[in-house]
Amino acid sequence: MMWRYVRRYLLYAILAAMFMVGEVLMDLVQPGLMRQIVDQGVLGLGHGGTGDLGLVWHLGARMILLVLFGGFCGSMNNAFVHMSGQNIGNEMRKDCFRNIMAFSFPQLDRFGTGSLVTRVTNDITQVQAFVSQFVRGMIRTALLTFGSMYCMFRLNGTFGLIVLCAFPFIVGCLAFCLSKANPLFGKLQAQLDAVNAILQEDISGIRVIKAYVRESYEKLRFGKANEGLVKTQLRVLVIFAFMNPTVNGLMYLVVTLILAVGSWGQEALQRRLALSWRRSHIPRSCSMGF
Repeated sequence: MMWRYVRRYLLYAILAAMFMVGEVLMDLVQPGLMRQIVDQGVLGLGHGGTGDLGLVWHLGARMILLVLFGGFCGSMNNAFVHMSGQNIGNEMRKDCFRNIMAFSFPQLDRFGTGSLVTRVTNDITQVQAFVSQFVRGMIRTALLTFGSMYCMFRLNGTFGLIVLCAFPFIVGCLAFCLSKANPLFGKLQAQLDAVNAILQEDISGIRVIKAYVRESYEKLRFGKANEGLVKTQLRVLVIFAFMNPTVNGLMYLVVTLILAVGSWGQEALQRRLALSWRRSHIPRSCSMGF
């Protein structure tokens, strides 16, 4: 059913995904260039400790060009993402309204006005946002995750293993939070339908409500429905509020472990270099005497 709408604007989605690949590749290439600037251009590793200002200018100009190209890819990705998402939402909204207008009176009574209003407005907006988020967010996240792992393994196998070991914990945290929040979404949808239905009834029958002095009752009825909706929304937001710092904490822990392992390796390398230097500077006569 959904594919019928997606395939009409599939070209926009494919172009958005291609530009997203370009943007992510530019993000993954830049740390390697920065490493060359620091190691070779500033510290002069491999050049006897002498920095190379020309290399710094050359790689810096290349990084600027990559940033500009990445920004262009990001802008084009946003344009095509919104073109696909908005057009899909537009087609779904028109078909949904056309079907509602063809409903019989028993069907309208069975679904209810509030539920139908929610279907046309909020539900289609959520589907539209999901399409945009999938084309942009999920593709970007997947490319950055696996691309970063590949770059880590190329840089150092130990760094790559640290990231790979942390990956199941991050995915597990996301799965746990989503499993807790998923049952609440159905309840949230029903409560939103109830709020919309009460609001629609009150607006349609405002003259009757005022004539029979039922304002207090309607305020109480709307307040109860709105309070239930707010409580459910808060529960969902609390779950996601727990998810974000947990995932960030795991990521910072990974960065800390990488820095710690890197510092230990650097200290071991310095000790080996110092030992080899002392051995190479031992006078030959002393070594022969021993």
